Amino acid sequence: MNWSQLFTSSIGKKIVMGVTGLFLVSFLLVHVGVNACIFKDAFDSSDNGDMFNRAAQFMGRTVVIRIMEFVLFAGFFIHIIQGLAVEFQNRTKRKIGYDVNLGNRGSKWYSRSMGLLGTILLLFLLLHWWHFWIPSRFTHAGLEEPIPLSNGFIGHDMFHLMKVTFSEWWIVIVYIIGCISLAWHLIHGFQSAFRTLGLHNKRYLDMVNAIGVGFSIIVPFVFALMPLAFKLEWIG
Repeated sequence: MNWSQLFTSSIGKKIVMGVTGLFLVSFLLVHVGVNACIFKDAFDSSDNGDMFNRAAQFMGRTVVIRIMEFVLFAGFFIHIIQGLAVEFQNRTKRKIGYDVNLGNRGSKWYSRSMGLLGTILLLFLLLHWWHFWIPSRFTHAGLEEPIPLSNGFIGHDMFHLMKVTFSEWWIVIVYIIGCISLAWHLIHGFQSAFRTLGLHNKRYLDMVNAIGVGFSIIVPFVFALMPLAFKLEWIG
């Protein structure tokens, strides 16, 4: 398979989807770990977001991480575009529907709705960038003057920005919907990526499925808990 076929053939698109999907799973692990630093404030009120701000400041000032951000964004868009292309290709091949609608007996609803879930996640991602990434990297809108951090560096108060952003219920609800969509998307996509890349051993597939379900529940749950914790004033 040449490079052209990798991005144009049905099998090639699925391989790209699998590789970029697993790459994005690794990003989610790092992202949820950094963001979870906000919860230190729930156990130590004197922290006032310092641990999270230090983590965010480290991510922002490290050259390798800054470069990887753009690789990550490319991965997001390639994954989404290829996913929508596969969805469109599958639908055009089925111009005549099945005589019997098997529903969940044929496949789970979320595996049949990956295009819809992916579209919701794209819109959510754009909103997330607007709220946090663009202000932290370019405009600094909504951010106060840089503050001294406990590690001796000066950094923006991203903890305060999160607190202000999640003070509106509609934003909190939109983020929770985005996290629910992410959970359903991951439940199918996690194990599907390994199948696409050649894992067919039943014992290992069962293990991957179990890990995938756990990952798909825990990570989106932690993400959803963040805006809720700010709005309900458990932290901040």
